[in-house]
Amino acid sequence: MSEIAEIIDSLENRIQKLFMKIESLEKNSIELKAELNKAAALIQSQSGEIIALKSECDSLKMANSLLGGEENNRDTKLKINSLIREIDYCIAQLSD
Repeated sequence: MSEIAEIIDSLENRIQKLFMKIESLEKNSIELKAELNKAAALIQSQSGEIIALKSECDSLKMANSLLGGEENNRDTKLKINSLIREIDYCIAQLSD
């Protein structure tokens, strides 16, 4: 009979350890989910910032080339020609 009691005690100890491990894993899972959410928010924020900075960089390049910068002279001429074509197309659409 004492063997059965020992087996039961051993099972109870194992079950208690399993419950403790489950609680620990659940806590760890919650912490990791929170960390993941923070990382996702940071990535989204940084992506928006990258887009804004790229736009600002393009604007600065255009402004620099309009102010007489030699390195972007060709790009500026192409952009101006593109804008003129778009304006001509709009005028043609309005006159129809």
